[in-house]
Amino acid sequence: MKPLFSFGPITIHFFGLMIALGALVGLLLFIREAKRRNLNHNLLTDIVLYSLIGGIIGARIVYIVVYNPSYYLANPIQVFFIQNGGLSIHGGIIGGLLVGYLLLKRHKLPIWRTLDLVAPSLILAQGISRIGCDVFGGPISSALPWGMEINGELLHPAQAYEFLLDYLLFGYLWLRLKVTSYNGQVFLHYLIGYMTIRGIVEFARINPMVIGPFSVSHIMSLIGITVAIFLIRYRKGSESADKGNPIEKSEYIKTGLFVISIMVFSLLLYYGVQG
Repeated sequence: MKPLFSFGPITIHFFGLMIALGALVGLLLFIREAKRRNLNHNLLTDIVLYSLIGGIIGARIVYIVVYNPSYYLANPIQVFFIQNGGLSIHGGIIGGLLVGYLLLKRHKLPIWRTLDLVAPSLILAQGISRIGCDVFGGPISSALPWGMEINGELLHPAQAYEFLLDYLLFGYLWLRLKVTSYNGQVFLHYLIGYMTIRGIVEFARINPMVIGPFSVSHIMSLIGITVAIFLIRYRKGSESADKGNPIEKSEYIKTGLFVISIMVFSLLLYYGVQG
C-alpha cells in the first residue's frame, strides 16, 4: 500500500486514509437521512459501526477461504496482517449485512427501511474508498491514455473504473430513495447494481479464473444478483413504502452536478497520488 506520511512507528497509507474518509462520509450521510426520517439515529449509528467491523472480518475471511487458502494454511499468522492487503468486497458485504441484520432484529428496528437508507451511503463510501486501492488491473495491450504505469508496465486503472461506476449508481440510488414502491427496493437495487459493476470491472482485473474469462468474483457477483432478484419478487408482494412526492427537476440537476463533481475530483486525486 502507498504510504503517505509517518508518525514515529505509525505509517498512514493512502488506502487506509481513503477507507476512513469513505466510511466517515457515508456515515454522516446516513445519520442525516435517519434524522430526517425520524429514526433512532444514535442506535443506528452504533449498529452501522458494528456492521463495519463485521464487514472487515467478513472481507478477510472470504478472501482467505476463496482466493488464497493454501498460503494462509502455510502461514496462519498472516491471517491477522490485513495491512498487507487481502480483503474481499463480497465478503465485506456479507459480513456487514449479517451483523446489521442481527442487531436490527434484536433492537426491533425496521430492517428494510434501514437498509434502504444504508444503500446510497454504502456505495458512496465504497467509491471513495476505492480511490486508494492499490490493486490495479491487468496489462493494457495498447497505450491507452488513461493507463497506469506501474513498475514499467501499463495497467488498467481498475480502481478508477469502479469508483466512477459506483458514483453513477449512487446518483441513481439517491434519487430512487425519494420515490420507492416498497421497503427494501433501494437496497436490492444496490445489490444488483454493485454486483453488476463488480462483474464489469472484473474483466479488467486479474483473479483466479473459473471458466474462460470468468473469475471467482464473477461467480460470487452472479450469486448476489440472483439472490437480489429473488428477494425483489418476495418484497414486491409485501408492505408498500411511502412513495413520497415526485422528484423535481432541480433535484435531478443537483444530484447530477454532485456526481460529476465527485467524479472529476476523484480522478484528479487518484492520478495525482497513485500515478
